[in-house]
Amino acid sequence: MKNLFVGNLSFQTTEGDLRNMFATFGQVSRVHIATDRETGQARGFAFVEMANDAEATKAMTDLNGKEVNGRALRVNEATPRPERGAPGAGGRPSFNRSSGPGAGRSGPGAGRNGPPRGNSGGNRGGGGGQSRERFSNEDYREAPRQPREPRW
Repeated sequence: MKNLFVGNLSFQTTEGDLRNMFATFGQVSRVHIATDRETGQARGFAFVEMANDAEATKAMTDLNGKEVNGRALRVNEATPRPERGAPGAGGRPSFNRSSGPGAGRSGPGAGRNGPPRGNSGGNRGGGGGQSRERFSNEDYREAPRQPREPRW
């Protein structure tokens, strides 16, 4: 059993069209046209599952580049979808504040819960915006309060 990826499909192509196209090469087990979740419109690619590997290879070589509904098809063997949490899977990067440079440190460069920083320019991180900490009053507890300007 071989799963084939069919790309660059016309949006008017139906599952029946694909089934008939691939049935000339052998038995087609399943046809799935990918659709958009919100609109239900075809996304321009499909998967065709064929029972015999030799027939699938023949269909792949003969139909790759063939023009259907004004578009040249791209047919090749489908690769399994990578798992969502795997590194390098192409998903969104995860930003974990407890890891990276400065995690678990104390002393100069410590985070909000550590002692106040020295002369490192307030409570900001010293490494090109890597730290996402905000202004804290902890650094100014001992400083005398400045007098307010009159409001006139």
